[in-house]
Formats: sequence, structure tokens, C-alpha cells
Amino acid sequence: MNLGIGSIILIVFVALLIFGPKKLPELGKAAGHTLKEFKNATKGLADDDDDDSKKREVK
Repeated sequence: MNLGIGSIILIVFVALLIFGPKKLPELGKAAGHTLKEFKNATKGLADDDDDDSKKREVK
């Protein structure tokens, strides 16, 4: 999915219209925390899968 400069500007402009300039930093911060938690959770799942496969190899 290619987003050009014009598309990004349009998205930011629409977001400003909908949420207002005071809410955007809060929304960005919340989105960042959500992504961080998601990455940590998926990393934990991948680590658990690696541990399970190592246990099977040892047996």
C-alpha cells in the first residue's frame, strides 16, 4: 500500500477536522501504547512457541 505525500496530508487534515488539534496528541499516545502492548504480547507468544519446540526436541 503506497501512501504518497498528498494522501498523508489529506489523512492528517481529516483527522484534525474530526478530532481537533487538542485530541490528536492523546490519540497518538494511546495508539503508541496499544502497539507497544501488542508487540510485547506477540513476542511473548513467539517465545512460548520456541520454548515448547525446544522441550519437544529434548524428549
